[in-house]
Formats: sequence, structure tokens, C-alpha cells
Amino acid sequence: MSSQTSDITSDAPRAQHAAPIVTTKQLTGIIGALALAAFLMILNETVLTVALPSIMADFDVSAAAGQWLTTGFLLTMSVVIPTTGFLLQRFTTRALFAFALSAFLVGTLIAIFAPGFPFLLIARIIQAVGTAIVLPLLMTTTLSLVPVRKRGAIMGLNSIVISVGPAIGPTVSGAIVNSLSWHWIFVMMAPLALIILALGLVFIRIPSATRKLPVDVLSVLLSAVAFGFLVYAISSLEHAADNVALTAASAVIGVVGLVLFIVRQVCLTRTGRELLNLTPFTNRTFTFSVVMIMIAMGTLLGTVMIVPIILQNGGGISSLSIGLMLLPGGLSQAVVAPIFGRIFDRFGPRPVLIPGAAMLALGQWLYVTVTPETELWMFMVNHIVFSIGLALLMTGLLSSAMSSVEPRLYGHGSAIFNTGQQLGGAVGTTIFVTALSLVADHRMEAGSDLAASLFDGAHVAFIVGAVLATVGLVLAPFIKVPKQH
Repeated sequence: MSSQTSDITSDAPRAQHAAPIVTTKQLTGIIGALALAAFLMILNETVLTVALPSIMADFDVSAAAGQWLTTGFLLTMSVVIPTTGFLLQRFTTRALFAFALSAFLVGTLIAIFAPGFPFLLIARIIQAVGTAIVLPLLMTTTLSLVPVRKRGAIMGLNSIVISVGPAIGPTVSGAIVNSLSWHWIFVMMAPLALIILALGLVFIRIPSATRKLPVDVLSVLLSAVAFGFLVYAISSLEHAADNVALTAASAVIGVVGLVLFIVRQVCLTRTGRELLNLTPFTNRTFTFSVVMIMIAMGTLLGTVMIVPIILQNGGGISSLSIGLMLLPGGLSQAVVAPIFGRIFDRFGPRPVLIPGAAMLALGQWLYVTVTPETELWMFMVNHIVFSIGLALLMTGLLSSAMSSVEPRLYGHGSAIFNTGQQLGGAVGTTIFVTALSLVADHRMEAGSDLAASLFDGAHVAFIVGAVLATVGLVLAPFIKVPKQH
């Protein structure tokens, strides 16, 4: 990876506040290849939700062990993403794309032929490495190549990738597991990954330069300790009663590691040797956007996690039916995101973010009303309202957050933003599942049946989600973006 290679993330163009010159055809190919890669990888993040019971049965592992397929994925993402601000300056976009897709493809092939559960877990970790690199790569590339006046529209398309992928993951896995086996989830992903890799190698060719930066090993270690232990502690909350000391120790180590990581980055920023530049946090719009994206991803993944549980275990509805019920919500996001991206370009963030936050909160409050007697079509309506709000938020937040960041810090800003997404997703999933489990267990001990207990637990979980979404609604009017950098 020489210093005279094709890349759009170099300091040279950023320092001049100008993007490399590319044709419309080149831009379409570049963004298209990155978006397809990100969509496949984010789809993969939630695709095992419905397939987990089958995997547990095949490998004869407990639910706690099976959950590591998700926990291990999130842990890896949270460790790798903070380093991408450095990687985007050190290596070319083409090289990082090739590495990310190759890693994802290798992980997918291992998953297909995994002879035991440990091999499947390793496969998921390798897949997560590729996913962690592609997400910031897509965002930084968009910021570097797309003119500000058109950025909202492209970010709207990118938001489809980020929000629709997790939403339709259960639908895809439900259909596959219902008719084939969980192995086929990965069998179908492998050729798609190979095709996207080939497309990227063809289209991602932009002349510029990279910088040979020294990596601060201590920062990498502190980042791994901080985000790794924090995500582990968050993911362990559901079963914290089984080992309170381990969960508490993980949380303390994570917090201490995070404080030391922040202090070191602030010190290294003065000499330009930081792993992750935290300067974007000095901007209120960026900070509020990160908080709101954490709320949005937390409610999304939490909802997608517990709705199948209460419908399948509490209502006896098949995984395929649940997946099909969730599908219109995902499709609605694909329809509205580009439209509101153009509205953002013309009118700014408020006409996008305020309605988006309101619909997200409304969707969560509607979910609070569900009972074992609620018809499946009402779940679908709730999810469509929630999903449209999510699409608007994703579109507006992606554009707003990064519009407040200096061009030279695009890589660092996207790394922070994507780390926030993963932490928000981990926290949201844990809060929803923990609330569901604690309340349901208590109700069952008191003599309630399974369905009533699960819906009571979901009721509490959705109240928490609705309150968090309402906080997002309060923050939305305060997000503003400059007319130009």
C-alpha cells in the first residue's frame, strides 16, 4: 500500500477543502459498490436473529453461548471502528475495500463449513472486521466526493443501507430457515460478496495520496479495552445476576479504559499522532447527532430483537410470518429516505429530523399498546410508522453530523459516528431484552401464562424505548448545519 495510490481520503484534497474530480459514472460506481457492500454486511448483522434457535439445536449450545454470535460481532465492531479514522488516512480506499470484502468473504466461507460452534463464532468475528471498515469507508467517501448541495440525497440513499439492512435481516433469515437451513444464509451471501468485491475493484480508482502515519499502539490497546469491555458489560446485563462481579468489573475496566483513551487522544492531537481525533465533539450539532443516532439504533435493534420473541413464543406465529410482517417497514424506509434526502438538501435538517423524531417516538408509543390479542396487521402498522421515522432520522443525522465536521476530520468523524451506532445498538438491545426478561420472569413466578408474561415484559421495554425516543424529539430542533464548510 504505497503512498502514491488511489484514495479519496488523503489529507491533500482535504487540506484544500476540495474533493477529487470524478465523473458522474465513476461516482455512481464508487458509491454503489460501497453501498452494496455495506448493505450486505449490515444485513448480516441481524440475519441470525431468527436463525439462532436452529443454530443452538444443531451445535447443542445454550442460549447464553448462542448469544455470543451477536455479542462477539458487536465486540469486534466496537474495537475496530475507532481505529478507522487512522486507517482511512494511512491506506487507500481501494485497499481497505478489498481487505474488508476479503475478510467478510473468508468469514462467510468459514461459517458455511463450520464443523462446530467455535468455528462459527470465529467466522462472525472475521465478518465483523470487514463490516467495521466498510461503514466508515462509505460515509467518508460520500463526504469526500459528493458536493454539499447534493449530499442529503446521497446520504438518504446511504441511510437505506444502514437502517433497512437490520430491519429486513429477520425477514431474510426467517424465509431461509423456514424452507432450508441456517447454512444457506451464508451460502447465499458468499457469491454476493464476491460480486461486490469485483465491482469495487473495477470502480474504486481515484487519484490522490495517503499519509504514512505511525500508529500509537497504546491508543489501540486502550481503545480495545475501553470499547471491548463496555460492550461486553452492556451485553451481559441481561444475565448480570448470574455473575455480578464479572459484569461490574467489566464495566469499571471499560469506563477507566475509556477515560484513559480520551485523555491520550487529546494529548496526541496536539502533535497530530492521535488514533481518533475527538475534536468533532466540540460542535453541538455533531454531539447531539451522535446521541440521537444512538437512540435510533438502540430502539431499532431492541425492537427487531423482542418483537419476534413475543410473537413467536407468546403468540405462536411462525418466523416466516413475522419476517413478512416486518418487511413493509423496511421497504417504507427505502421509499422515503431518498425523498427526504432531497428535502434536507433544500430546506436543511429541521423538516427532516423533527418529523422523523416524532414518528420514531410515536411508533414506540404505539408498540406500548400491544397485547396478546393485538392483530398482526397492527404490529405491521406500528412498525411502518416507526420505520419511516427511523429513515428520516438516519438521513438527517448522517448529513447533519458530518456537515459540522472539518473535511480533514471526515475519517475521524465517521469513526466516532459509527462507534456511536454500534454502542447504541448494543445498549438498546440489552435494555429491551433485559426489561422483557426481568418482567416476564417475575410475572411467570406470580402465576401468569407465558404469552401474558412476555407481553407485560415487552410493555415495559417499549415504554423505555418510547421515553428515549421522546428525548430524541426534544433534541431534534437544536440540530443545525452550516451552509458550507
